[in-house]
Amino acid sequence: MGQIIINGVALFVSIVLGYLLKRIGLLGKADGTSLSVIILNLTLPAVIIVNLADLPIEGYYLWLIPTAIVLTFLQIFGGKFFSRKEDSGIQAFFMYGVSGYNVGNFTLPFLQSFFAAGIPALSLFDVGNSIMLAGGTSIIVDKLSGKADKVPLTQVIKRLFKNPAFTTYLVMLTLRLLHISLPEAVITVVNPIAASNAFLSMVMIGLYLELRLPRKALGVVGRSLLLRYGMGIVLAGILYFLPIPHVMKVVMALAVVSPMPIFNTINAVLNGAKEETVGFFSSMSFLISLPIMMGVILVFGI
Repeated sequence: MGQIIINGVALFVSIVLGYLLKRIGLLGKADGTSLSVIILNLTLPAVIIVNLADLPIEGYYLWLIPTAIVLTFLQIFGGKFFSRKEDSGIQAFFMYGVSGYNVGNFTLPFLQSFFAAGIPALSLFDVGNSIMLAGGTSIIVDKLSGKADKVPLTQVIKRLFKNPAFTTYLVMLTLRLLHISLPEAVITVVNPIAASNAFLSMVMIGLYLELRLPRKALGVVGRSLLLRYGMGIVLAGILYFLPIPHVMKVVMALAVVSPMPIFNTINAVLNGAKEETVGFFSSMSFLISLPIMMGVILVFGI
């Protein structure tokens, strides 16, 4: 337990470091954007390559892909139901705010520090998650919030293949299904890049962190945060008692209490939500998720 606390503190300190570097003017949000480009295009694909390099594809693990899609559907419809009396803009904010899983920038770096054995299972879960984040969620939210715009299936597919993480997942899963292993030299080269993912992700979060919000928006943010984590904690409680492999329990329980995904942050703003409101919600979700995820590790055991 002591090591778990130390690892959690290390992640929190990395977030605080990023925030302090922004406050004293050494770095800014623009640097966070640059870091996100490095993470999404280099360190995150590197983590996927390293952790799927020798993954034996178990049949029951493949169920994590559709499970992520189904759980996201439940989140979206939960957001719609609990905001049904609000205008379409707030409904869209709720649906984006409470749905999706921040795997690449938070849950995966978290597992790197606490439970590396769960990363292959999380990677399969993130395949389904990526399908929703790259277009599936937008289609459903536009439909439920009454927007006329429709996203063609071809555009969704293009979005998926423009996502480096999804493309890397697809390539690595194909190789593993064909029982093809990458040369050891490739893994050796990629390893140091993958090792930097957790630290860079936490610093990026600190650079994006916003702790101020107009008072009139606090009610909407508070209710949506309560809904996101209320649903997440209930799902984690259900998972605790399900007769499924322990690794799958831990991975899904961590995912359902993860922060708001970056893709949903962008889409919520594009749907008319105020940038400072979405930024505050996203920042609070990062700060709330860290202690809850540490609690999941303590309760479920590793």
